[in-house]
Amino acid sequence: MGDNKSITGKLALFQGPGTRLDIRKFDIRELLPGEVLVKNEYTTLCGSDLHTYCGLRQEPCPTVLGHEIVGRVVGLHPSHPGFDLGGKKIGPGDLVTWTVFSSNPQSPNSLRGIPQKGEDLYKYGHVRAEGTEVFHGGLAEYCILKANTGILRLPEELPLPIAATLNCSIATVAGALRMAGDVKDKTVLITGMGHLGITCAAMCREAGAEWIAAADIADKRLDEALSFGADEVFNMNGHTTQTRKALQEKTNGKGIDVVFDMSGSPDAMEFGLETLGIGGCAVWIGAVFNTRRVQIDPEKIIRKLITIKGLHNYNFTDFMDAYGFLEQNWKKYPFWSVVEKEFTLDGVNEAFEYAVTHRPLRVGVRM
Repeated sequence: MGDNKSITGKLALFQGPGTRLDIRKFDIRELLPGEVLVKNEYTTLCGSDLHTYCGLRQEPCPTVLGHEIVGRVVGLHPSHPGFDLGGKKIGPGDLVTWTVFSSNPQSPNSLRGIPQKGEDLYKYGHVRAEGTEVFHGGLAEYCILKANTGILRLPEELPLPIAATLNCSIATVAGALRMAGDVKDKTVLITGMGHLGITCAAMCREAGAEWIAAADIADKRLDEALSFGADEVFNMNGHTTQTRKALQEKTNGKGIDVVFDMSGSPDAMEFGLETLGIGGCAVWIGAVFNTRRVQIDPEKIIRKLITIKGLHNYNFTDFMDAYGFLEQNWKKYPFWSVVEKEFTLDGVNEAFEYAVTHRPLRVGVRM
């Protein structure tokens, strides 16, 4: 693609917790080798965006928040191969989403299958906005995709509010199932029924899990879990003893095979470990913010042969698997109901205020 200096775009600049986002205009710089320019069409506000907005986690400021993004290709640098991760040709006008990160594919962690921890790591929606480097988040009209970003061309019939969540929570859950191993014919407990949790329920159902339990402290979230494949729900708000007993009865005293924690709550993670049977596995995803340490009984971990795994973000295979799941199942489960309210880019402050006050699964920002 040629000179972009004649193109300008709006973005919402986040200066730090307790401040309003500023709507500003900037010129779009020329593309560097391997880069792609995308015109953002839709962004959903992820839980981590809200944590940053509220000051529960720290990001370099000023920044452009938003990493659950879907948009259309404007142009590619001549050196870009012109294909997505699945081998589909991509060009101007194509609807795409992309990995939340790019990194050096030849770095040690990338070669080990964890490119999300590779060298030269660059994360969309998590980068300081300075100089000409400002279009790198979802709350903007454009985004410049760095070289080595995983891109997927999307079908036109996939609704934008559903497509936007693919490159964060859905891909992360795909990674969680990979970490857990085969869940077919196993009993599963999921703690925390936000977007990660409901997606996990649906993926476990499609993977052939025998029985899926969903736990949360909000009845509304638990009701939603039932429509995403959960067999039974448990409100943990003051009912841990009853829930533990019920889970033992459901598993005939054997305990749960796999526990996924999507909440980040130490209480939930500790509870999940207690419910696991011999050879059980716990996969922790939710604790991506500062919290107290988890208390573990090492003797129980050893005697019951328990495995604990953690996952942050995902790899390219997870991203592809997530797309395959969504392509097959977005009509089967009510993913259309996830975005409860939409705003425009100019109304981004109201979008954050609504998300913090009402705690919906997602709020959408349509460009």
